[in-house]
Amino acid sequence: MHHCPAVSDAAREAPAAEIHWVVEEPFADVARMHRAVKRVFPVAMRRWRRSLWSPSVWSEIDRFRSALGEQPYDAVVDSQGLLKSALVCAAARGTKHGLDRASAREPLAARFYDVRHAVPKGLHAVERNRRLTAAALGYRYGGALDYGLQSSKPSPVPGDYGVFLTMTSREDKLWPEERWMALGADLGTKVVIPWGSEAERERAESIAVKIPGSVVPRKMSILELGALLQKARFVVGVDTGLTHLAAAFGARTVGLYCGSDPRLTGLYGNNVVNVGAEGKAPSVAEVRKALA
Repeated sequence: MHHCPAVSDAAREAPAAEIHWVVEEPFADVARMHRAVKRVFPVAMRRWRRSLWSPSVWSEIDRFRSALGEQPYDAVVDSQGLLKSALVCAAARGTKHGLDRASAREPLAARFYDVRHAVPKGLHAVERNRRLTAAALGYRYGGALDYGLQSSKPSPVPGDYGVFLTMTSREDKLWPEERWMALGADLGTKVVIPWGSEAERERAESIAVKIPGSVVPRKMSILELGALLQKARFVVGVDTGLTHLAAAFGARTVGLYCGSDPRLTGLYGNNVVNVGAEGKAPSVAEVRKALA
């Protein structure tokens, strides 16, 4: 999500360029929703690590490397600055650009790049990616913020609704259930509460019981969730990728921060508000005020 505006910048500044994107397989549909991306290469680093000694995994890795190496690129940009992303970058053919040792999250990654760029660490991740990409491709950084995402799918939920994104991978990032219930009851609007895992479904249903007119839908794909968020009247979500996806689609979005710092990786856009801080979950009144 944080790299989408950089891709939009590159497409605007070099309209004749053909842009390909390597992305972890669960999130490949986000890259596919970007209007400037011609081809997406799903990579399965997380899944491969769990079965590294399996012959089928090594066959899959070989197929990925062959596909990525089919053609040379004018520039290969690694925006993550991690050792694992640098290793993937190394498999592509072309001049490799990345962050220098002082800028990268993992300094060792810088050894894999042909050209290294300095980008201040104190900037938001979106701006760091935009500056790195501008330096790598040789255009002047700037211009309007544009995530470039588009969904032609109809919303899987009809009518007027808001969305609560209550799930996240870390326990300390969760907002207390009773606060979700109080907020939903106070808003008096139909609220959709999506989920991904069985534990998340149980949590969504527990919250929904106390919110009149709320909906816990069937499990949705990323493409369906994109359409749901794009058409939402408002979105309230914890620190998770789907909340960033809502912001990228331009939905009126409030990000709830309980166990992480929003200054560097919080919601970023023209129609968003971040509330709370690391170790300080926002109150219902703060969230209601942000929505208003």
